[in-house]
Amino acid sequence: MTDTKHTFSKPASYFKNRGNMASITLKAGREKSVVRRHPWIFSGAIERVDGNPQTGETVEICSNRKVLLGRGAYSPASQIRVRAWTFDPDTRIEKPFFRNRLQKAVELRASYIKGSNPRKLACRLVHSESDGLPGVIIDRYGDFLVCQFLTAGAEYFKQIILEQVVKLAPFAGVYERSDVDERRREGLPEAKGVLWGSEPPELVEIQEVPYHFLVDCRNGQKTGFFLDQRENRALVSKYAKEAEVLNCFSYTGGFGVCALGGGATSVVNVDSSASALELAARNFKLNKFDMDKVRNIEGDAFKVLREFRDSNRFFDLIILDPPKFADSRNSLDGACRGYKDINLQAFKILKPGGALFTFSCSGILPGELFQKIVADAALDAGCDARIIRWLHQGTDHPTMLSFPEANYLKGLVCRV
Repeated sequence: MTDTKHTFSKPASYFKNRGNMASITLKAGREKSVVRRHPWIFSGAIERVDGNPQTGETVEICSNRKVLLGRGAYSPASQIRVRAWTFDPDTRIEKPFFRNRLQKAVELRASYIKGSNPRKLACRLVHSESDGLPGVIIDRYGDFLVCQFLTAGAEYFKQIILEQVVKLAPFAGVYERSDVDERRREGLPEAKGVLWGSEPPELVEIQEVPYHFLVDCRNGQKTGFFLDQRENRALVSKYAKEAEVLNCFSYTGGFGVCALGGGATSVVNVDSSASALELAARNFKLNKFDMDKVRNIEGDAFKVLREFRDSNRFFDLIILDPPKFADSRNSLDGACRGYKDINLQAFKILKPGGALFTFSCSGILPGELFQKIVADAALDAGCDARIIRWLHQGTDHPTMLSFPEANYLKGLVCRV
């Protein structure tokens, strides 16, 4: 059903009294996605810009027939020229708007974090477009918040958002990790450092019951830890009993810790980062595991998988959690080849009856295509494999129905 607010034009007097806010007018027929509440408006959909909006400034979104559809953040350097803040023409993008959105995001996760030790809680509190705040990422690590402001609009309202964020709970500090490629595509410089309160310590201890992890919020990948894999890490524990486990692209050993906790006989972690493996070793020790059962290999996972293949080293459980291989359509073909390669090599060294946990965090790669890639890899490896579970990001990383792009993490559990 179409929202009636989007089907009737505002009276002429309304348009005369809106003030000096800049606006964009869409080309004829290009309002359909906006009416369906998709927040992205690409440059090619815009017929004209009225006024002189600055980077990140709020503009009104108008159809070709002068229907006011909502308000969004203007980003002249990006292909995504406007990201909608609201589809309600009567909502103004001011402090109350951000306070309301942030409160709703926290309330959405209330049941998820219920019973957790707040001093060791790790959770995503704001997940960008899916929480109605495009470009805003806020992760909680115990007493500290780690934020990313990835878009022009998020940067424009950074201080207002920060003012509201620190009112959510008694935090010790807020740290920014906007040192990512997405900022360059928005014409923004990278930014990193303390925004409010105290700087996080070198390592923050968090807990995913019953396991404990040390997180480098200041220099680690993303905001320090792969919070989106929490529920999948817990699932690995259930498949790991008496298994020899290979954990590729292991980072700081999250999947490996859960595998050993689930009763694995051994865990091999493979990562290209020596510092990540050093922290992985500390995480195993923090959980009081027998280090004789753990082997950390610094190296290229593509090469290590081939070395295991050539030496006939087989495993009962293999985890493939690579970094994003594709961030644009131009890189998609190469990404597909990369996913095919690692899954092919993994199938070749998976014992009969073994399980493969394989993931892609490339949001641009459709789930159906990822499944086909894994299927082709199994076929070329000469093995029969069955999907027994489809996996996604955790509950604290929701997906707005009108914005399926937020469902970026896809995974399969396959049995051979």
